[in-house]
Amino acid sequence: MTTAGAARGQISVEEWWEQFHRRGPYALLALSTMISALSMNAFGMTRAERYTAGALVVAAVALQLCWGRIERGLPVRGREPSAAGLVYYCVRTVTAFVLTWLNPLFAIYAVLGYFDSGHLLPRRAVRAGLLVYAVIMSGSQSGGLPPDGILQWALFAGLLLLNGSLTLVFAHLGRRESEVAAERSATITALEQANARLEQALEENAGLHAQLLVQAREAGVADERRRLAAEIHDTIAQGLTGIIAQLQVVSAASDPELAREHLTRAADLARHSLGEARRSVRNLGPSALEHNTLAEALKKTVAQWSDRTGVRAGFTVTGTEEPLHDEVAATLLRIAEEALANTARHAAADRAGVTLSYMGHEITLDVRDDGRGFDPLVPRPRSGSNGFGLDGMRARAERMAGTVTVESEVGGGTAVSARVPLVRHAGADHHPDRRR
Repeated sequence: MTTAGAARGQISVEEWWEQFHRRGPYALLALSTMISALSMNAFGMTRAERYTAGALVVAAVALQLCWGRIERGLPVRGREPSAAGLVYYCVRTVTAFVLTWLNPLFAIYAVLGYFDSGHLLPRRAVRAGLLVYAVIMSGSQSGGLPPDGILQWALFAGLLLLNGSLTLVFAHLGRRESEVAAERSATITALEQANARLEQALEENAGLHAQLLVQAREAGVADERRRLAAEIHDTIAQGLTGIIAQLQVVSAASDPELAREHLTRAADLARHSLGEARRSVRNLGPSALEHNTLAEALKKTVAQWSDRTGVRAGFTVTGTEEPLHDEVAATLLRIAEEALANTARHAAADRAGVTLSYMGHEITLDVRDDGRGFDPLVPRPRSGSNGFGLDGMRARAERMAGTVTVESEVGGGTAVSARVPLVRHAGADHHPDRRR
């Protein structure tokens, strides 16, 4: 049976009991009256007893009609017992008791008390009401009330003990069943409330998920913009700066050979910057790292920078070289290029040095110069020509969970130190000093 079918069956049973409580009293009263009328002579009913029984039957019908009208104005079944219901139960019990006293077969009508005591009487009075009906039924079963003779009294006592015990046992079981049903109903209600809260939480989570997706998309767009800004600064801007410097030398040179040499350098810088810009847009690593390790790329970068700027520069590697992850190598190379570009623009240095140190779980890059220096505590205004480089270096290192520190003083040179975790290349082979 499906759940829906079970629910329909449960509703049908409840409706059946409603019909029984509404029409059952009339049917049982009619049946008991008919049987009692046929057995009046067998039980020796006098004329007065017959008239009394008939009047009580009419009174019982009137009582039931009155209660039916009152009951329709009360809340649905399952309510707390009402005063009207208590009065109805008591009057009907007295009527059934007297009728059974007059004729034991009227106990057929009295049996109603077993079915509606639970919802007509207060909980504390249910046992007492059931015991009253146990007395009525025991008297009927023992031959009538009052018992006649010692044997009938003994039979009445035994039947009363049996009926009372059964009544109390079934009352206890009914109460326990009601409590279990109430607990089950409370559990179902709690589960429905929990399901409602869960559905609400799922709806809220769906909204939060959509919001997080939007935020993640916006964060990705912002991160990509920062990446492109840094790459443009490190490639196009630096290349244009170098080209301008070379062209300025050409414009001031009187020697054609010297001018031609600087023009060649400017053209090489333009081609290199264009290639780096294209690689940046495609989110590719620097071309210097395409066929070289970081140490080799840094060595060439320092040499080219020294040749272009005329500043003496050296490069040193300490520790054992290891194949680095592409992002780590690209980050350190860009930081070195930016630090050297800052030295060329601002330091007016005579000498510079770059040191790459492999230190177990870390790798550090130090760029030093003997230039004019500056006070790191004095804020430097951000413009198109300064300020972005240091911020860009720090941002690059932070993306690799690293740091960049700057030490400088006026007239004492500048030292830039970048420190990042040493993340090895995933495809490293037996040649630790080469990238594949």
